[in-house]
Amino acid sequence: MTDVQSIVTIYRYPVKSAQGEDLEVADVEPGGLRGDRTWACLDDLDGTVGSAKHPRRWGRLLDVGTNLRDDADEPELMVRVAGRDVRAGTAEADTVLSSYLGRPVRLSRELPSEAKLHRQLPDEAGMVPEWMHDARPGQETVTATGNAQLDGRFVDFGAIHIVTTGALSLLGQQLGRTAVAAGRFRPNLVIDAAHDPEPGQELHMGDVVLRVMVPTPRCVVPALGHGQLPADRLLLGVLARHHRVSVPGLGRAACFGIYAEVVRPGRLRLGEPVR
Repeated sequence: MTDVQSIVTIYRYPVKSAQGEDLEVADVEPGGLRGDRTWACLDDLDGTVGSAKHPRRWGRLLDVGTNLRDDADEPELMVRVAGRDVRAGTAEADTVLSSYLGRPVRLSRELPSEAKLHRQLPDEAGMVPEWMHDARPGQETVTATGNAQLDGRFVDFGAIHIVTTGALSLLGQQLGRTAVAAGRFRPNLVIDAAHDPEPGQELHMGDVVLRVMVPTPRCVVPALGHGQLPADRLLLGVLARHHRVSVPGLGRAACFGIYAEVVRPGRLRLGEPVR
């Protein structure tokens, strides 16, 4: 693929729906970037996994900072909650997060069997995937989450999520803006490319090989405030009108970015050429 040039950003999200880390180097394992989405907040009342897909319940997670030290024998995750740093896996962290989120929660690395999450569908009809047959815009529902085949991580589907600079530029034009921040879509990799690679194509970057799976169906999260990014009420309407495409084997949905699986693990570096 001659239009694919290099990796321009690497993101890791140690806690599902919390803020990510901007990395220069990342080790890629069969299930994704090392340390990516290996923790989550679990609701002590109903056992569901905390996800900003339901903003009223979990939207404040997007402002929780993360700092994962994985260079030691035992990785240590620190979370920053309202300016306070606490270590994940401690009673203190669970108490601080419960107070901040307004519900009893605990941080966990254990993916529950038959894990589920609360979801609020966007108000735009075009944002409701075809495979959610009985769903209505704005509806609140509980759906399955987590892919136990990916090392027990708290992921929605693919091991690696990718967006391209070309797709971001096109979306900006559709919104009448010069740019759209990649961080709204919570990707693992931002690749300098004129357009997204197609399903089935392989991406070679150093000793790492990824295979493109499917376009990434979008939820309400890209329109929410992310750290320094304000809420964007126009974004979902544009995705619904211009980015509703077929997801192989499932049906049509508003998509942005792509999911990829890991064919060959290895180490990624910022600026790595991609072919």
